[in-house]
Amino acid sequence: MARIIFFAGKGGVGKTSVAAATGIKAAEKGLRTIIMSLDVAHSLADVFDLETDLLDQNHGEPVKIRKNLWIQELDIQEEIQRYWGDIYKYISSLLNTTGLDEVLAEELAVFPGMEEVSLLLYINKYVQDKEYDVILLDCAPTGESLRFISIPTTLEWYMKKLFKVERRLAKYVFPVAKRLVDVPLPDDDYFQAIENLFERLKGVDQVLMDPEVTTVRLITNPEKVVLKETQRAFMYFCLYKMSIDAVIMNRILPEGIHDDYFKGWIEGQKKRLAQAEDFFKPIPILPVNLFRGEAVGYENLKRLADQIYGQKNPVKRFFKEKPYNLNKKNGQYHLTLKLPFVTKEDVRLNKFSDELIIRIGGYKRHILLPRQVASYDSIKAKLDDQFLNIVFKGEPNGPDKK
Repeated sequence: MARIIFFAGKGGVGKTSVAAATGIKAAEKGLRTIIMSLDVAHSLADVFDLETDLLDQNHGEPVKIRKNLWIQELDIQEEIQRYWGDIYKYISSLLNTTGLDEVLAEELAVFPGMEEVSLLLYINKYVQDKEYDVILLDCAPTGESLRFISIPTTLEWYMKKLFKVERRLAKYVFPVAKRLVDVPLPDDDYFQAIENLFERLKGVDQVLMDPEVTTVRLITNPEKVVLKETQRAFMYFCLYKMSIDAVIMNRILPEGIHDDYFKGWIEGQKKRLAQAEDFFKPIPILPVNLFRGEAVGYENLKRLADQIYGQKNPVKRFFKEKPYNLNKKNGQYHLTLKLPFVTKEDVRLNKFSDELIIRIGGYKRHILLPRQVASYDSIKAKLDDQFLNIVFKGEPNGPDKK
């Protein structure tokens, strides 16, 4: 099965450059590699310094740019023709009846999720058809990436709980309702189109959550705001049961800069790098110095890949265990961490706002908690063999306990 890697993080941290650099390294190892953009504001062609009309001429299909290396930027209008015809037609006509201009109605009918579902369809197709050895996903900023990975679960719930009911209503109630209202109601072609989409998506959720196949690499910078966003992304990807195998710390000022102008920057970055160790242990952190000039064009991206990975295989899983597991049992939230060789006397827990801070000797770990978990006012912990089991109890929205 193909190896799939997500490159995720806050906007502007260098996800596209790192994904492109990884693709070059993988392709030069003889692996058929495709880099797909999940961001509506595509920039893959720009980072490879390609003529944009090269991709336009392929209408969203993969474009081969080197031996073993393809890139793909979806064209949503083409995807509408391929997969969304009857659904798009109905939504557009519905919006048009509200008084919106026809052109505006057609534009607004491209609703959030269409592009993400289209990408999931391609991923599922490429995996099933074994077209590529490596699929690299240049993600949109964090929030949109999380929406992307939640789509299969949401669609499955909708198909199981609501779809059949809606279709039956359409069959028996809508013919009567059409005589009473002048709002267009969906016909069976609309429901059939949704069912066809769902059939094409079957199995993609298992692919994305299989740690042997799919991992996430978080791209970040040594800055306070960026690290906080990365910490939040780390927590959410863990909740979605996706395996994170590396954090790539991009744009570190290199050693040897002695100019007073950069002194504050260098000290600040050292502090953030130390914090990142606390935030993301035991996930490995791959440091990347600030690149000389723009990381644009094949040769520059190749040099960037060498700096990130050195002699490492870029598609290898760099970390294989779950950093932690959070679930809910009998109305209580349970957080489990693997901490071998630790005794009860070694562990100190501290909860501050939405963070749980775990201290073990000189080791410190920060875990950002989901809002609902953070609102509980009591924490109990127990060591069981190699695992620290933490239970959040009491009443939600109570005061934090130290």
